[in-house]
Amino acid sequence: MPIYFFTGNHDMWLFDYFEKELGIIIYRDPQELVNNNQKLLIGHGDGLGPGDSTYKILKKIFKSSFSQWLFARIHPNLGIRLANYWSRKSRISNTILEEKFLGEENEYLLAYCRELEKTQHHDFYIFGHRHLPLDLSVSPNSRYINLGEWVHFDTYAVYDGENVSLKKFEMHA
Repeated sequence: MPIYFFTGNHDMWLFDYFEKELGIIIYRDPQELVNNNQKLLIGHGDGLGPGDSTYKILKKIFKSSFSQWLFARIHPNLGIRLANYWSRKSRISNTILEEKFLGEENEYLLAYCRELEKTQHHDFYIFGHRHLPLDLSVSPNSRYINLGEWVHFDTYAVYDGENVSLKKFEMHA
């Protein structure tokens, strides 16, 4: 079964290891898929929509070849420690906000979907960055699905060729 990996804010420097060693296809930007005359836009979701300008600037810096060259010159022990520190700090500071639904008007990925829908129709917008399982209307013929995550919600989405539905993984004895 093919595996497709959408990089997110903690995967910026994932280079070609997955592709070369595991045969996993890596996408760094949202991808449009067409199936049964339906259009799906699928991606991680980080950096999309209004706001979060500090992160968007940092993302450009981290993605730069100079930053990557500079980081490669740091001893791996220090580099891994810095990366883990940055990742923990980011995750801790965002966990409180990311796990609460603050209303449709505050969902920046929903705002992104609604703005894009004005010029380019998609039946489904599927993202995961928000960490909260969501199924919201973008327009009468379009929905935004956020997958949630495995730490608190155990959620995932299933596309059956016509519809996308959020599911919760449950362990059966």
